[in-house]
Amino acid sequence: MRLRLSFAPVEDVCILPVHYNQVIQGFIYRHLAPQLATSLHDEGFTEGNRHLKMFVFSRLMGNSTVRDGHILFPNEFSLIVASPEIGFLESLALHVMDVREVYLGENQVRLTSVEVAAEEPYQCPVLLQALSPITVYSTLHRADGKRKTYYYSPSEPEFSEQIVCNLQRKWRVFHGSEVSAKGAYVKPHRVNTRNQHIALYKGTVIKGWSGIYEAYLPEPLFRMALDAGLGSKNSQGFGCVSVYTPKRKEGELS
Repeated sequence: MRLRLSFAPVEDVCILPVHYNQVIQGFIYRHLAPQLATSLHDEGFTEGNRHLKMFVFSRLMGNSTVRDGHILFPNEFSLIVASPEIGFLESLALHVMDVREVYLGENQVRLTSVEVAAEEPYQCPVLLQALSPITVYSTLHRADGKRKTYYYSPSEPEFSEQIVCNLQRKWRVFHGSEVSAKGAYVKPHRVNTRNQHIALYKGTVIKGWSGIYEAYLPEPLFRMALDAGLGSKNSQGFGCVSVYTPKRKEGELS
């Protein structure tokens, strides 16, 4: 399930740092029921030593300009927040609708609408568009014993392999059952070097990729991809995707 939250600046413009993932994540946690926010932040959904938050959010969408390390939104803009945990989204929607005017960083913004997105019909294969960069990585050990994070590009086979395994893990942790992923893949469809993004989150560099991807997934993993995101660091604002429908050219028959 996913929500689209739309906002408008109370003042002339909403000004955020270019790397604003932490600002949006903080906004989400502040507008949950306190017990839910604490439980999700501290524990989430666990499997061994892994802690999955099971939510994802997009980049902010709307007309914007970048200036001096900041991004400016002079008009209405929107945010997608998705999760398989309906109670999480209900709590978020109720809290933001209750206060109406909220803060994003130091900016007071007015909530203009909350929409529940219609469920996408299952498709296989399907084109998925990244609404926030997809990040896939491994932690490697160097010869000197120090650890190094290696971020995979969509052209490397590990990119698809890790995404599929990650979706299986999310399904297993959330539903308590296994899903076969025989033949499943996520591969680049329209991705180039301009789709590589470097973000800073709490001082850490994170690399990810936007673009459009072809995915062949069984329906449970298709649903999990839309609700919980692709790849890692979803609750930090990475891997939010939607079904991509190419725009028809004028005069083209349907």
